Amino acid sequence: MTGLSGAGRSVAAGALEDLGWFVIDNLPADLVPKVGELASSTTASYDRVALVMGGYAEPVAQIEALRVQLEDVTVVFLDTATDQLVRRYEATRRRHPLAEDQSLVEAIEEERQRLSGARAAADLVIDTTELNPHQLRDKLTDQFEDEAAEDSMRISVTSFGFKHGLPLDVDLVFDCRFLPNPHWDDDLRPLTGLDPEIQAHVLDRDLTRTFLDHLIAMLAELIPAYDDEGKSYLTIAFGCTGGRHRSVAVAERVGHILAERGWRPRVGHRDINR
Repeated sequence: MTGLSGAGRSVAAGALEDLGWFVIDNLPADLVPKVGELASSTTASYDRVALVMGGYAEPVAQIEALRVQLEDVTVVFLDTATDQLVRRYEATRRRHPLAEDQSLVEAIEEERQRLSGARAAADLVIDTTELNPHQLRDKLTDQFEDEAAEDSMRISVTSFGFKHGLPLDVDLVFDCRFLPNPHWDDDLRPLTGLDPEIQAHVLDRDLTRTFLDHLIAMLAELIPAYDDEGKSYLTIAFGCTGGRHRSVAVAERVGHILAERGWRPRVGHRDINR
């Protein structure tokens, strides 16, 4: 596990430890291959080890070395929007490790650039911009608590609102703003896409049915292809204006259809309570 300073590495380490992982926190990147070798030796008694890389050096070479050494390696990258990182540093009054000769924003962007390769190499990117520590723990628990029992790719389906920003940690994004918006109906506005009235308003239309038919046909081709390529995690996101109505209803329906077809998607809604 790696990521930006202030993005939640310590919280994530604690969450994995609570799940029974043997966690080595704040590990310098240069030591990762050696520690990985020791942890995977025949004399080691740990079946799940989490190496949480500290510092801000680019760890791509160490990640690749670890993947050569071990058969089962998952790389998690914690990302956060710059403005949120600024607020976190100002709240805690901590100093960014790269801020000695530059502003906080410049230090964050420099670290983001240094770690761009690690982000690209990650199997799972988690955007912690809108997550408090409890929500980050819940997300990691959802991803890893029963991972040992699953061999196939893990699929997440999520909804979001474009006005709150595009999620940083998704693979496939679909825009649902072409569908009729319940927001303009005074009776429907207070409801969400979890309510039957909203689902009927959004889903019981020829336009939506056609969209879902084409979408599911495409996903039926893409998901096995991603799995065959060795991708460990796939996140499918549906967006509408506010993230409360159309995207929620569509995400719920897609998750249901995928489950019917034998996959085990996790369905979440980032902005439903905004």
